[in-house]
Amino acid sequence: MIKLERSAEEERARLAGLTGDEYDEQWRRWRTASEAVQAAITAHAEATEASRYEVEQAVKCAVRHAQEDPAVE
Repeated sequence: MIKLERSAEEERARLAGLTGDEYDEQWRRWRTASEAVQAAITAHAEATEASRYEVEQAVKCAVRHAQEDPAVE
C-alpha cells in the first residue's frame, strides 16, 4: 500500500504546471493511481477488520513523513 500511495503522490505532483490536454492526461494517471491505493486500503481494512480511515491515515503518514512532499519542489 505504501508503494501505491507513493506512486499516486508522484503522479499528483506531475500535475504542477500542466494545462489543457496534458493536464487532463496526467490527471487521469493520478486518478488511476489514487483509485488503486484506495482499493488496496479498503481491501486491507476489510480483511483485517480494521478501521478503513485509520489504515488510510497510517499509509499516508508513512509516505508523507518518509519523504518530502513531491509536489513541493
